[in-house]
Amino acid sequence: MRTITSFTIENLSDFKQQLLEWAQQFREIVFLDSNDFKQQYSSYDCMLAVDAFTSLKTDYHNAFEDLKSYQQTTKDWLFGYLSYDLKNDTEALSSENFDGLEFPDLFFFQPKKLFLVKENRVEVHYLRMCDDEIENDFSEIVASRKPQVVSEANRLIIQQRISKENYVERVKEMLAHIKHGDIYEANFCMEFYAENATINPLEKFEKLNAISKPPFAVFFKNDFQFLLSASPERYLKKDGEVIISQPIKGTSKRFSDFDQDENSKKQLALDPKERSENIMIVDLVRNDLSHTAQKGSVEVAELCGIYTFPQVHHMISTITSKLDRQYSVSEVIKNSFPMGSMTGAPKISAMKIIENLEATKRGLYSGAVGYFTPESDFDFNVVIRSILYNSKNNYVSYGVGSAITALSIPENEYEECLLKAKAMREVIGG
Repeated sequence: MRTITSFTIENLSDFKQQLLEWAQQFREIVFLDSNDFKQQYSSYDCMLAVDAFTSLKTDYHNAFEDLKSYQQTTKDWLFGYLSYDLKNDTEALSSENFDGLEFPDLFFFQPKKLFLVKENRVEVHYLRMCDDEIENDFSEIVASRKPQVVSEANRLIIQQRISKENYVERVKEMLAHIKHGDIYEANFCMEFYAENATINPLEKFEKLNAISKPPFAVFFKNDFQFLLSASPERYLKKDGEVIISQPIKGTSKRFSDFDQDENSKKQLALDPKERSENIMIVDLVRNDLSHTAQKGSVEVAELCGIYTFPQVHHMISTITSKLDRQYSVSEVIKNSFPMGSMTGAPKISAMKIIENLEATKRGLYSGAVGYFTPESDFDFNVVIRSILYNSKNNYVSYGVGSAITALSIPENEYEECLLKAKAMREVIGG
């Protein structure tokens, strides 16, 4: 079905840039970049999928069944996303809040052209209908030069969907739910947005990626809909029979002074609120994975590890399981979606409260982007630290959130949101 060819490259950084620039001619693009972040479960340094041969676009109704059918029928590489609002397919929930972006709830495509990059080797996988283009395309990619980018003329006016005062009041309402025993923890998010916005998506992604250098960066395009993601978080990966989830809960500031920065890491590791946040989500993920796991195979491989990124320090845990063969890969995802780090515990109660207190439909924000292989393996990130853009209605948006527990101080949670929003605000301007 595919012709596979390998090439050697001299400079990985230059090639990734050339690859992404060359891709802009296509209607569908998924570009995944690990930014050389050294982590145990990485499969590729970079991946690019372009030009849909077939695709699946749907709302949440029976979305996971449609995905299962599409994946099992094609038995090929598939790239795309799961929006947060697929929760309405898994539970009796709804999404009634404002949506300025208007992305479909689920979108996947089977690319005609695929590039898998590892160190200085590039594997090129082309559908045989277009395999005679491999040599010409590769020559075109390596010969490309960075175009002169003319920045957009209009100045963006960034607005908050929820004011600081309103945010504090809503967090207090969430704390009341915790006090009454409705939930133990919930992730509360708010939107920053600009209307009548014209941006250059490639330029903004390159700036965001350079600032953040995350392990799960994404440039996504589906015609006029764009995601520019600097995500540090893996949602779920399947490698053979092994399932891996790596939720992030716990954040602290970076400092230019070495001693201050080290102290910030130590304080994060010891902070009882941050640890309790993380451990509650670890328990939730263990429960989610147990529904499709071989008996006794769910394990916590790492609890509350501290990892450093250019903008922040994060607390990350790793939970693994072994897949029971009676379950399909889409069922593994369905049973753990949306991810615990972006919902709360108990999950269904948290999602109901989130819907009532938030002002924006999350859509792709706090969903997942990734891929399936022909062997039914997969890898998906968590869509956070991301800019979303609809070039048809000139709407640009980014969301940020934090975990609310009994120990939360509303004003501190607000400041954590602003810290997480820093890179996106810097890139968007306004």
